[in-house]
Amino acid sequence: MGDLLVRRARIPEPFGGAEGLVDLLIEGGRIARLAPAGSIEGDGIDLDGGMVWPCLVDLHTHLDKGHIFPRAPNPDGTRDGALATVQADRDARWSADDVRARFEFGLRCAYAQGTRAIRTHLDSVGTQVDITWPVFRELREQWRGRIELQAVALFHPDAARDDAWLVHLANVVADSGGVLGGVPDPRQAGWFLDRVFALAEERGLDLDFHVDETADPSSDCLLQIARTALRRKFPGRIVAGHCCSLAMQDSGQVARTLDAVAEAGIAVVSLPMCNMYLQDRAPGRTPRWRGVTLLHEMRARGIAVSVAGDNCRDPFYAYGDHDMVEVFREATRIAHLDHPLSDWVRAVADTSAEVARMAASRIAEGEPADLILFRARNLPELLARPRDSRMVLRDGVAIDTTLPDYRELDALMAPS
Repeated sequence: MGDLLVRRARIPEPFGGAEGLVDLLIEGGRIARLAPAGSIEGDGIDLDGGMVWPCLVDLHTHLDKGHIFPRAPNPDGTRDGALATVQADRDARWSADDVRARFEFGLRCAYAQGTRAIRTHLDSVGTQVDITWPVFRELREQWRGRIELQAVALFHPDAARDDAWLVHLANVVADSGGVLGGVPDPRQAGWFLDRVFALAEERGLDLDFHVDETADPSSDCLLQIARTALRRKFPGRIVAGHCCSLAMQDSGQVARTLDAVAEAGIAVVSLPMCNMYLQDRAPGRTPRWRGVTLLHEMRARGIAVSVAGDNCRDPFYAYGDHDMVEVFREATRIAHLDHPLSDWVRAVADTSAEVARMAASRIAEGEPADLILFRARNLPELLARPRDSRMVLRDGVAIDTTLPDYRELDALMAPS
């Protein structure tokens, strides 16, 4: 547990800051005192007006399929290409050792860059359930105290038609303290949603769906999820990820959907980097839209909105580095979360933690000193140079922020 004085720091208003600079005294790994700059005597780190953030939260990623792109590249950059490529790689290569190595590589990247909590979706198909979920439970225990981990079962309606298998999956999820989910198809969402909701209700589980990841305006699973939740009076929390088709629908359909989502208390997580990579892609044609959902309209209705990293170096997104500062930077550019920047930065911090029932890092006296220190003095400086002079404190101690070398995974990357 660290003892440290951070001098002349700036805490952004969304994280509880006010005008002027402050000194932070850390004792025993916790923030012991916050005072106007110059009030606390002693040597320490002088930020010279640089910002202090809490450590961040990634509400939606895929640690089980991360970093397979070198051995399983997307042939054309499309979502269909990604689905087929991942399925082939999963069937051929996803042993417990393979999943564990790539999963932990992703955790090391995230930890070094200031992430303290992650909700990851796990491909839960056939026998993969009994391979990946034990690995998740093992790594959750190994990383306890560094990264809080949650897992969501990811599967398609076709798999759910085997009810015995689906019940087994729901039991694995419940025994693992996980979240039930899936990818509803608008053509068969009715029976699928009712069955998944029922399984969640019986086991006291929350829900997290991949929703309407398409440019097809007729895809209305978000509305069907909201109506199902209202009809069933679902007691748990629901997160809907992607929701891309909403941006292609007419104003009447949008209003009906968002009103229902707000009434049902559904939270939405947008994955702007991955969606911009996959959506509206065609050979020789410049894309016409960004693939992101209606974040501004949602927030105006009081809907909890987050942005997250999604896939990393796999066929769904060839890039990424498990860095939530990068996610916020790119979301700001893609979805115009600026002019004013306002409090959108909470979409990668406490908003996501509250939605997922995870503990949020907070900058307040008595709280653990899980912080990110930047030389950047304001958001425009940080978004211009997001990797410039970043220091991560956990329990008041500066951690090693060296990122793992991709060469560590070379032995897993030979083409199948």
